[in-house]
Amino acid sequence: MLSTQALIASPIPKNEFERLIELSEYDLDYSNLESHFKDLTKLAAKVAGTEISLINLIDSFTQWSVAGYGFPPIQMDREDSVCQYTILGDIPYEVMDLSDDERFKQKFYVKDEPNLRYYWGIPLKTENGHNLGALCVMDKEKKNISPEKEELLKLIASEIVSRLNMLRTMDDLKKSMTEIREDHKRVAHDIRGPIGGIIGLAQIIQDQGDDNNLEEVLEFIQLIKKSGKSLLEMADDVLTQNFHSKNRPKLNKKLEYNLFTLKEKIYDLYAVQAKQKEVTLSVHLKSQNGDIPFPQNKLLQILGNLISNAIKFTPKYGDVEVHLSLAEKEDKNWLIVSVRDNGLGISKERIQEILSGKTTSSQGTVGEKGFGLGLSLVKHLVDTYHGQIKIKSELGLYSLFLVRLPVGG
Repeated sequence: MLSTQALIASPIPKNEFERLIELSEYDLDYSNLESHFKDLTKLAAKVAGTEISLINLIDSFTQWSVAGYGFPPIQMDREDSVCQYTILGDIPYEVMDLSDDERFKQKFYVKDEPNLRYYWGIPLKTENGHNLGALCVMDKEKKNISPEKEELLKLIASEIVSRLNMLRTMDDLKKSMTEIREDHKRVAHDIRGPIGGIIGLAQIIQDQGDDNNLEEVLEFIQLIKKSGKSLLEMADDVLTQNFHSKNRPKLNKKLEYNLFTLKEKIYDLYAVQAKQKEVTLSVHLKSQNGDIPFPQNKLLQILGNLISNAIKFTPKYGDVEVHLSLAEKEDKNWLIVSVRDNGLGISKERIQEILSGKTTSSQGTVGEKGFGLGLSLVKHLVDTYHGQIKIKSELGLYSLFLVRLPVGG
């Protein structure tokens, strides 16, 4: 097992930013995963002989219980979790008595229901060596996880990662199919013009019959030839085009949102965090384009980090306002998002750190540990999709994040 002292000295994984990037690549909706994993949490609890089992994924600020047995899936601040220690290493992490450990004895799940005492967790490690979260089993009484049970739990953890990869593969296939359909529509549209021109010219020649003169016929033939050549070039372009080039990042159309559904999703995922902090979260939108669909890709990762960050740095009874709108510019649709809080504010130096992708951790308003790499992740994702991010702030007054993302044309 990992030593307690080593864990206290290293509260953040050494590869934390890379870990967050890989987690974001799965592009998960944490509120919509339970059906895929509930059977594995039940199996884990039965194997371990414990009352409770949870599958937890850990992002920049939050531990998301995406499936559970014996306890409903919940979300909690990352710094309140036991699994934050599990993801530091490669081997199982065990706490025999949470109530006898200074780090956990005052946590709500120890002091109040379900009055947990025992914890055993194993990291959910990807092929790239990043721990996305943990599978954990817990109980009100001390338990003993034998070597045989440990091996079975390791197999279950491996199956969880395999299912995450399967979901990711299915999403990629949906993306590919959508792109192919869009390419087919584009090609069909582009081909209609030359074909229509050829048919039209041929019809003119036919209608004129004997009245055709040689020069006009030759001119028509030249135009037909040009249209035919255009079709051949288009066919060559279709046959040689790499629709999946890594040099063309596109927003994944695996799921489509509009402003209304995105607003609902923000409330579903982040209203709990705001309520726990006693902060008012409000989402406003310009509804004239509210029903226009756009792809979901990475929006939850980008907006979620900004909203969680705003809640973290806003004092009790403060406000976090999110504004959503959709605008058309330069033949593209742009999602425009602003996240404003009336919290601690950000210094000019720190704003430059964030915009340069070099931000570090800092403390929240009630002493929460900082996991400031979430803002670096936002900058990374916005840049990846050729968006724009601006930050305005005054210390002690407010912070405002403005994000513009291309979401198709």
